[in-house]
Amino acid sequence: MLATVAPMATACAQSDGGEAERRAAMLRMVEGVKADYPDVRTISAEGLIAALATEDILLVDVRSDEERGVSTIPGAISARDFEARLAELTVEGRTVVAYCTIGARSSAYARRMAGRGVDMLNLEGSVLAWTHAGGEFMAPTGPTRRLHVYGRRWNLAADGYETVW
Repeated sequence: MLATVAPMATACAQSDGGEAERRAAMLRMVEGVKADYPDVRTISAEGLIAALATEDILLVDVRSDEERGVSTIPGAISARDFEARLAELTVEGRTVVAYCTIGARSSAYARRMAGRGVDMLNLEGSVLAWTHAGGEFMAPTGPTRRLHVYGRRWNLAADGYETVW
C-alpha cells in the first residue's frame, strides 16, 4: 500500500542558473553516485539512445509508482514487474538497464540484482541525463515532456522539460 504523500510540486521554470549550470550540477551528482557505487557498470544516456536502435535492451524503472505515473522512458517496466518475470526477461543477448532520477536508487538496485546473479547496467544520470540527451518520455496518455524528479534538489532537467516532485 502506498503511503499518503503531499501533493506534487511543479516547477515549470527550471532553477535559476540556466541549462548549462543545471547540467554541471547534475554531472557533479553523477560523480558522487559513481563514487558510492564503483562496482556498478553504467551506460550514458547518449550511449543508451544509440543502443536502443540496434540492441535488445530492457529498461527497468526503479522509481516509485507515483514517479512512474508521471512518465517513464518508453518501453520501461517497473522493478516489481521485472522481478516477477525475471527468468523470462533475462535472456542471452539482452542488456538490462536500470534507472531512477539521478542513478543512486538504480545503482543500489543493480548491485542488489548482481547479488542475485542478474547482470544489469545503471543509466548514468538516469532521467536527468536522459533529458540532457534529448530523450523522450511516455505518460499513461502518450508522449510527454513532464517528468517526476526526486525533489527540489534534483530539479536539474534540460530546458523544455517540466519537472514535478
